[in-house]
Amino acid sequence: DVVSPSDLPRWLDGRKLDAVIHLGAISDTTASDADLVMENNFNFSLRLLDWCTGASVPFLYASSAATFGDGGEGFSDDWSPEALKRLKPMNLYGWSKHLFDQALVGRVMNKAELPPQWAGLKLFNVFGPNEYHKGEMMSLVAKRFDDARHGRSVRLFKSHRPGIEDGDQRRDFIYVDDAVAVIRWLMETPSVSGIFNIGTGKARSFRDLIAALFRALGREPRIEYIEMPEAIRGQYQYFTQAELGNLRGAGYNAGFTSLEDSVKQYVTH
Repeated sequence: DVVSPSDLPRWLDGRKLDAVIHLGAISDTTASDADLVMENNFNFSLRLLDWCTGASVPFLYASSAATFGDGGEGFSDDWSPEALKRLKPMNLYGWSKHLFDQALVGRVMNKAELPPQWAGLKLFNVFGPNEYHKGEMMSLVAKRFDDARHGRSVRLFKSHRPGIEDGDQRRDFIYVDDAVAVIRWLMETPSVSGIFNIGTGKARSFRDLIAALFRALGREPRIEYIEMPEAIRGQYQYFTQAELGNLRGAGYNAGFTSLEDSVKQYVTH
């Protein structure tokens, strides 16, 4: 069924579910309507949390690597109130996710009633099949596939930070299959609750990503560097890399697909 957010709590009433996996959000990092972002990303998430609490249904939700801001406080998935207070997201999307993380942890600290299992997923740069509904928030591989396939240059942003080369801005790119594997493991391990980074633990550059795209297509990389728009320079993350201490400590011991193998699988399959 396709159900609007406002109708979903009523739609859920009376249904027996194994879990609620809540991934929906306004994820546009340039969004500027604070009321709309907070209604969709914070208030609605609270309503789902309340429903899962009352129905004793496990609740897994998407937080975001955007909660870490510029990375000045590192990328630890320590979810103590003190650690969370130190984070300073750089956009409304990141703040909305961060505020929900804090609200849930506040309930934990106050020993309030919660679902039998809860997990916040600080998803890093997930990419893979079926991203088309995401528009401008699609991964760079999805957005630039046609250019690379037809031998056209792919444009990447120049760097506006000393010591970082053009195209060497780095992200923790994780293939969607690996992200799904973590979520499945959590559902199969109901004794585990907490907030977890979902990334590979290894940052790679956008230049590496696009080079892998061209090579998966059997072409030599063609990259052109362009100016970063003024509107996003102040909130642009130059580096993200998941620390996986919580996830490994909870017992998840599977590996992650390399960037090159992930891109090749995406492009060729």
